[in-house]
Amino acid sequence: MPADGILLTSEHCFVNQSMLTGESGAVKKQVGVTAPDQSLEQRFNCVYMGTSIQSGNAAMLVVHTGRTTEYGEIAKRLTLRPPETEFERGIRHFGYLLTRIMLVLTLVVFAINVWFERDVIDSLLFAVALAVGITPQLLSAIISITLSQGSRAMAQEGVIVRKLTAIENFGGMDVLCTDKTGTLTEGQIRIDDAVDASGVSSDEVFRATYLNATLQTGMKNDLDDMIRRHRQIDVAAVTRLGEVPFDFIRERLSVIVQDGQDVRMLAKGAFHSVLDTCDHVWKHATSHPLDSFARMELEVQFENWSAEGIRVLGVAEKRVTIREEYSVDDETGMTFIGFLLIFDHPKADVAETIRQLAVYGVDLRIITGDNASIALHTAEAVGLKVTGVLTGKDLVRMSDEALWQKIETTTLFAEVDPNQKERIILALKKNGHVVGYMGDGINDVPALHAADVSLTVENAVDIAKESADLVLVRKSLRVLLRGIVLGRTTFANTLKYIMVTTSANFGNMFSMAGASLFLPFLPLLPKQILMINFLSDFPALAISQDRVDTEDVRVPRRWDLKEVRRFMIVFGLVSSLFDYTVFLVLIVLFNANESVFQSGWFVFSILTELLILMIMRTRRILYHSRPAPILLFASILVGAVAIVVPYLPNASLLGLYPLPFPILFTLLGLLVGYVLLNEVVKRWFYREK
Repeated sequence: MPADGILLTSEHCFVNQSMLTGESGAVKKQVGVTAPDQSLEQRFNCVYMGTSIQSGNAAMLVVHTGRTTEYGEIAKRLTLRPPETEFERGIRHFGYLLTRIMLVLTLVVFAINVWFERDVIDSLLFAVALAVGITPQLLSAIISITLSQGSRAMAQEGVIVRKLTAIENFGGMDVLCTDKTGTLTEGQIRIDDAVDASGVSSDEVFRATYLNATLQTGMKNDLDDMIRRHRQIDVAAVTRLGEVPFDFIRERLSVIVQDGQDVRMLAKGAFHSVLDTCDHVWKHATSHPLDSFARMELEVQFENWSAEGIRVLGVAEKRVTIREEYSVDDETGMTFIGFLLIFDHPKADVAETIRQLAVYGVDLRIITGDNASIALHTAEAVGLKVTGVLTGKDLVRMSDEALWQKIETTTLFAEVDPNQKERIILALKKNGHVVGYMGDGINDVPALHAADVSLTVENAVDIAKESADLVLVRKSLRVLLRGIVLGRTTFANTLKYIMVTTSANFGNMFSMAGASLFLPFLPLLPKQILMINFLSDFPALAISQDRVDTEDVRVPRRWDLKEVRRFMIVFGLVSSLFDYTVFLVLIVLFNANESVFQSGWFVFSILTELLILMIMRTRRILYHSRPAPILLFASILVGAVAIVVPYLPNASLLGLYPLPFPILFTLLGLLVGYVLLNEVVKRWFYREK
């Protein structure tokens, strides 16, 4: 179709509009009037650009062309900048927090040192070094390394990462929206059963259907192929005498066969089309007249199965005489013998996977263009607790404010068009959720574009893969579950570095700023501050491979700047408490000069930053959670280097000098108290969690 329009005339016009609605089969279009608030699926009198005509003919009045069509609206949304994701917003706000702290700290420290009439240049360099020191300089590198490690691990699990930052959002996701077909279901319809008019499985009904599908010589179709694959029957003794080919007007196919001395016409097709040819029904091994009561019984069975998402075909037969030609006029006076049931079955592992997603704090929402009753049955079949249903028609009538309220208790959205899918995603994000969306068609592109993390499959349409952050090698919720755990592991390790480094740096900088008020010299030289940052950040490069405690991946992890700020202040002050203790020990107990003081604090600062990394990498007691071997080795190596550096021949280039052993052992003894106090404070800090 080259444009959107309204039908003026229609003769058995069937249109495939799956690209817009996700419907698996062609839909019949006819002349008429629909309400303005109907969904795309229910506008039987409209045709849309990009859809394809499968049969019939029609005349249309063109209403929209180009960018104003439904297809054009999808394309228009792709030109817009994607909304800011949860992870990007968290990084931006974290940057603002550090900027404010650095600005205040730099100005205050510089002003105080100038007030005490110290050298202006040295004071400025010291203040700038403090500002640099509080910054987690390796943050971008740590994020890149951690995300790369996560990407490689996810690739091994069948998830291809197209956008690295999506891994963090994947871990923080608390709502997953997905289509029904191919995700919750197998995505391939197959024969569910062949039953008689009473609804009991019947080999005779399937045999009649198999003969019809196998011996027909007209248009080849997927349905007949599916019947032949379902179960093999020997038809060598059966002779085809003729057929009445399928057409979209009759919606049925009849084949005349000779089976021994028995000559029969076997018909299969749309239920109502087949039923209209019948005047009898075969029930309980006896032929009965098809009166109004018997017809109503068959209609009720058909409606019940249809409501469950089962596609129902009718099967009928009658005895005929042998002749050269048969026509549509012979399709009368038949006996209805049963139904062929076709169904897209739920995946075997979906119910368990949905339960596991709930355990990990992820709510599942179904968003589909399919019929509401079919979608509801599928949701119940896979064990999804349906707490509310909204259709596309409901969304048209609903304001944004009403949707924000209603969406929290709604788990199933049916008969929705592409723009409504996007609206649902944006409403969930407005309510503070980190939203993932999984789709594979053109109709899913707006929602993929709007979601915090967008997922598709390898066989999706190209535009869906271009819009998605993650591509699944296979369309399975189980793969998603593993990816969520890996995403949370990646985010947890990134957050470890940020919280530990900022708190340690803040403590050291706060201590230096305070020490500069009463010491007659700078507590540390600018080059010593930078060397501390370099050495203490080195083990953090290995944090991407650190183990993460089970409880830290059980719930979605998100940016919480209030917690980061609180963590930085609380543990920064604990660090400062020990720093001031070191100051007193060095000045009062050992009467240290400038060189010894700076060397002693240089060693103590690095060792405390390494220890706080080991302590705060877990919410458990230190010895209840083992760090990754590479992280532990790197920390021990850097700690040894920190102790040895003042004794090296060229240490004077950094303004460092050998520490007397009594001072060194005293500092090492203070580290024991540092570990114990941090463990106590950690238990208090996480008492609610």
